[in-house]
Amino acid sequence: MLGLTLATVLQVSLMAPTSETYADAHRQTAKTGRPMVIMVGTDWCMPCQRMKNSVLPEVRKDGLLSRVSFAMVDADREQDLAKRLTGGGPVPQLVMYRKTSDGWKRRKLIGGQSVDTVEKFIKDGLTADAASKNEASKDETSKKTAKR
Repeated sequence: MLGLTLATVLQVSLMAPTSETYADAHRQTAKTGRPMVIMVGTDWCMPCQRMKNSVLPEVRKDGLLSRVSFAMVDADREQDLAKRLTGGGPVPQLVMYRKTSDGWKRRKLIGGQSVDTVEKFIKDGLTADAASKNEASKDETSKKTAKR
């Protein structure tokens, strides 16, 4: 009986979503400099649920979500935050923020998407982030050289 109980608890814990709050993702982005990707959706929206339960787990399995700070925001439970993130637009939305030398850049992907589209969205953001950091590094090197 104990074995059955432990197996059930383990299975439930594996199925439970991980903590992916906006506050946690924001903290991680501030600490690591990684881009932040937020999925804004609702429980009643079928495309949102497909993204949450089918598309994002595949993206996670491919390792892309581990390269960004990721959060899920429920537009019904966190209305003010969701409105700031989406501009009051439709759900689902994937919003990416990345810090550049010119400030924060925002990109968004609106509507239900395929795994390939979401992966391209994240990869494009990561590529732009790397290019931006490389350019900032070159600018810093130029400034140091000019001071000598």
